[in-house]
Amino acid sequence: MTPLQLRGPAPPATGHPRRALLAGSAGNFVEWYEFGVYGCFATVIAARFFTPDTTTDPAGAGPLLATYASFAVAFFFRPVGALLFGRLGDRVGRRPTLVLVVCLMTAATTLIGLLPTRETAGELAPWLLTLLRALQGLSAGGEFGGAVALMTEYAPSGRRGRYGAWQSLTVALGLLAGAGTAASVATALSPAALYDWGWRIPFLLALPLGAVALWLRTGLAEPPGSPRGPEPRGLELGACEPLACEPLACEPLACGLPAPGPSTAGPFEPEPSAPGSHPDRSSPEPVPPAPAPKAPGTARAVVLGIGRIMGWSAAGYTFLVVLPSHLQATLGASFQEALIATTVANLGFAAAILPAGILSDRVGRRPVMLCGALCVTVFALPLLHLVQDPGASAPTKAAALLGAGAAVGLLAGPGPAMLAEMFPASVRCTGLGLAYALANAVFSGCAGLLVTAVTAATGDTDVPALYAAGACALSAVALASLRRDDHLRPLR
Repeated sequence: MTPLQLRGPAPPATGHPRRALLAGSAGNFVEWYEFGVYGCFATVIAARFFTPDTTTDPAGAGPLLATYASFAVAFFFRPVGALLFGRLGDRVGRRPTLVLVVCLMTAATTLIGLLPTRETAGELAPWLLTLLRALQGLSAGGEFGGAVALMTEYAPSGRRGRYGAWQSLTVALGLLAGAGTAASVATALSPAALYDWGWRIPFLLALPLGAVALWLRTGLAEPPGSPRGPEPRGLELGACEPLACEPLACEPLACGLPAPGPSTAGPFEPEPSAPGSHPDRSSPEPVPPAPAPKAPGTARAVVLGIGRIMGWSAAGYTFLVVLPSHLQATLGASFQEALIATTVANLGFAAAILPAGILSDRVGRRPVMLCGALCVTVFALPLLHLVQDPGASAPTKAAALLGAGAAVGLLAGPGPAMLAEMFPASVRCTGLGLAYALANAVFSGCAGLLVTAVTAATGDTDVPALYAAGACALSAVALASLRRDDHLRPLR
């Protein structure tokens, strides 16, 4: 009788790590593209939905506050989405949850581009806009946890920072695409046409973008080591090839009974091309779908995660999203000048993300993220003064904006991997998604509302920098508790 050939089951060929990066990144791109468009068009939306008489002049503080309140609604629905879709991702699987999330996100964004304005629908218009923003918040809350879990679980050992940084990079690219699209539309159209119908174009473009993200996700396999994915390889008797003369000879072993002894990667290594089977995998030992840890432990990890990324959330939205309207409302900058300033800051943000993620794989998450938090704490106010100084040259202002964006990139690059390393696979989607959503709800969703309200009440134009610096100072305290070798430990 021919000897039995023992081998572990190989995952489907569709689960390639590069496809996982694209699938996870595409949904993030669509989400943040819309947030970038909404932030850039805040004054336009204020005039069309929250001002009884529509004009081509920028809206005042009252309608702008209402616009940012609608903006904040999406953030406060994020924790609900993180909890709902996070549990689905941990129980049903990463792939089907991410497919559902991108469908909801694309539909809500496209419908914003089709909404009737206050001039047509009266008091119903702002309520419809707020409802769609709430749906976007639900989908965005589920997007982060599922996408980061997917990327980091596919990542080989020593590359989780790099893989997780792609999530943040697509945030930057989405914001850049949103700002660039808004700037292009504003430049190509007259103010009257922009306020009348031109603002709808960027929102309607979300439909083809979402279709591409959906196509990428429907063909993806579950990541290895996730609760619904293929188990990491151990020493086990796999389904063996039946013999031609004795077709049932191997049938009793087809269930894949484990061999005695510790389950370590031994002579039955999978093919190098199989997804999740990279010899450097971050989880060399099998990770069974263990029950979730005790609630108090998970809750503490969520609270600690919020503290570690609150600076990232506050500084990111202050400098990358809220800045255009702040420059318009307080400094009298034109719409085009404000958009250019935001684009430059986002370029600095995007340029720093991948290098920061890669560097964190070498030296650890702690030093890189601490450096970013301290840079914002120390330099936020001087940088904002440079941008506000009418005597400063354009290159000097551009360098200040690039520096502000790069400091946030030092936080955003290692951030996703840092959060993924805080939670086991059985609650990873829920835990990291909830920490991120709550931090964004409090420190990002309120950024525009708080900055606009305090600036209007006090007349102090330094409020954005003080807000970002204060949040990063507190975040630095929480980041100091990170272990130096977290980046070297396998995912649980």
